[in-house]
Amino acid sequence: MRAPRPKVAIAAVAVAALAVAGCAESDRGDSGASQKDTLVFGVAGDPKVLDPSLASDGESLRVARQVFETLVRPEEGGTKITPGLAETWTPDATGTVWTFKLRSGVKFHDGTDFNAEAVCVNFNRWYNAKGLMQSPDVTPYWQDVMGGFAANERDDLPPSLFKSCTAKDATTVDLAFTRVSSKVPAALMLPSFSIHSPKALEQYQASTIGGSADNIQYPSYAMEHPTGTGPFKFKSWDIANKTLTLERNEEYGGTQKAKLKTLIFKTISDENARKQALRSGDIQGYDLVGPADVEPLKSEGFNMLTRPAFNILYLAMNQNGGNPKLKDLRVRQAIAYALNRQALVDSKLPPGAKVATQFMPDTVEGWNPQVTTYDYNVEKAKQLLAEAGASNLTLRFHYPTEVTRPYMPNPKDLFELLSADLQAVGIKITPIPLKWTPDYLNATSTGTEHDLHFLGWTGDYGDGYNFIGTMFDRQKPEWGFNNPALFELFKKADTTADATARYEVYKELNAEVMKFLPGVPISHSPPAIVFGKDVTGVKASPLTDERFATAEFKS
Repeated sequence: MRAPRPKVAIAAVAVAALAVAGCAESDRGDSGASQKDTLVFGVAGDPKVLDPSLASDGESLRVARQVFETLVRPEEGGTKITPGLAETWTPDATGTVWTFKLRSGVKFHDGTDFNAEAVCVNFNRWYNAKGLMQSPDVTPYWQDVMGGFAANERDDLPPSLFKSCTAKDATTVDLAFTRVSSKVPAALMLPSFSIHSPKALEQYQASTIGGSADNIQYPSYAMEHPTGTGPFKFKSWDIANKTLTLERNEEYGGTQKAKLKTLIFKTISDENARKQALRSGDIQGYDLVGPADVEPLKSEGFNMLTRPAFNILYLAMNQNGGNPKLKDLRVRQAIAYALNRQALVDSKLPPGAKVATQFMPDTVEGWNPQVTTYDYNVEKAKQLLAEAGASNLTLRFHYPTEVTRPYMPNPKDLFELLSADLQAVGIKITPIPLKWTPDYLNATSTGTEHDLHFLGWTGDYGDGYNFIGTMFDRQKPEWGFNNPALFELFKKADTTADATARYEVYKELNAEVMKFLPGVPISHSPPAIVFGKDVTGVKASPLTDERFATAEFKS
């Protein structure tokens, strides 16, 4: 899932209020049909937008995964690519044209047909984006995966990886690309490449983005009318009461209809409040369980699921921020040596968490056991600061509030530990707490006003480029560095068709990144998700791709 970076202010949209209190109340009862067909799931934050083409935050994408489908999708509970709306996918001899054979008989939620032409409408929508649709804050995943557009409107945009879409017949579509890439077809599993109803896209002006880069105004499609082919359909979003309701798609064309009639996502930002809501029966599950709550809730009989650790928490160092000392490698090395990451893992993260040595977990091909490491060493840190003439260094340290992330269970606690470590080697810290969205994400992903901050990443699919390439394959304001040699090595990796050879380049890249040290990888965590004692059927996913269509209540 995205290391978020949007600069957004959600438009004021007229959304009909949904009276969900009755559903939640009936769920708490001992009998009645609604107890068995409505699940209320607690989430840590509000979704930003309901069109996954325009989303990068986990809560928007969680909703999208229930409403939309992609050509290919991850295996349930894993990262391997499996059929989605496409049954098969085959490259040509050059590796640049992929033919997808589509499922037949599938319909969108508005009753229109899914077919090859619909696939092309979607890809052409993204490729031909104009105006604010070319902002990295509006179409982040398209730009991460495909680069640019048919007609780039910014000088910093690269040529597009995507070239064309051809509907050969109703169930056969060719996607052509400008070169071989590690991202194809794996990246097409991302919810951002969900296939939408062409009729709904046109009817609700899905590509008409208003406002400005600092105040994005989303169209009604993105806030009120998401229309896919998934097992659930959008019903309503009560923004004021922080509830979003989906209903079962009775015409679902997949292998099995949703077992639930109604699925409600309810925002409860406080972790303890989510726990109490589960215990009281107000909700029947929630994500991002606090490390200290895993065993107690499990012992009480709640259904605790633990995701594999497919993420990274990192401390970013902005080399183009207010303090030029961060351009000095010795200063960055000193910061790395100053951090007692093992103590953080032992005291603040869930069982199974481990200290990270690089910016991808060891379950991903390309992880390198021989990278430069920076074990906790206070004296070494002080020595390097002295050599760099930075013994009296002062740095701004941003950290987020009002949020819990899979890699970051309690941001304030993590900040306090890391900040104390840095102060112990003589670095003065100016703390800057900011609300997660939009303030923190805006401040740390743009501009030059941040020195240190922490963020993280949950993998989108099982290829190393999705970790290190997303972060470091080009200049980004989050890191503030320009390293052409490193960028060229990333290009080599991405265009290496043979997977085994590409993994060797990933190992080389991991070594180079850890020598250059743009930031400090902190940890990998196995986040937990919990359901009520009588809720079964959901399988934990390392990609946070849990499928609520299989959820059901024990009889």
